[in-house]
Amino acid sequence: QVQLVESGGGLVQAGGSLRLSCVVSGYMLSINNMGWYRQAPGKQRELVATITSGGSTNYADSVKGRFTCSRDNAKNTVYLQMNGLKPEDTAVYYCRISGMQGVYYGQGTQVTVSS
Repeated sequence: QVQLVESGGGLVQAGGSLRLSCVVSGYMLSINNMGWYRQAPGKQRELVATITSGGSTNYADSVKGRFTCSRDNAKNTVYLQMNGLKPEDTAVYYCRISGMQGVYYGQGTQVTVSS
């Protein structure tokens, strides 16, 4: 059974930084895309950043230049370095992976940015 476990969320002041990690365990034939989505209260879940197996990244316009997504294929881990955090970045952040076996999400980690 595939499991995704996120860590690194928390409370930070505006302008601060956090680094999220997501470790994938269990049997996966292959992991193509890895990435992060977020959901703020009363809003739909939205894409934050994705990274392909080859290292190509894609970011939401709202986080470009502030967030960096990376992965360590040997460790089945994806990261999200978040700098210059803003109150509007407050949300539950979900790790997401996709591969031959389908799409999986983690349980989410709360990020709260105070003004």
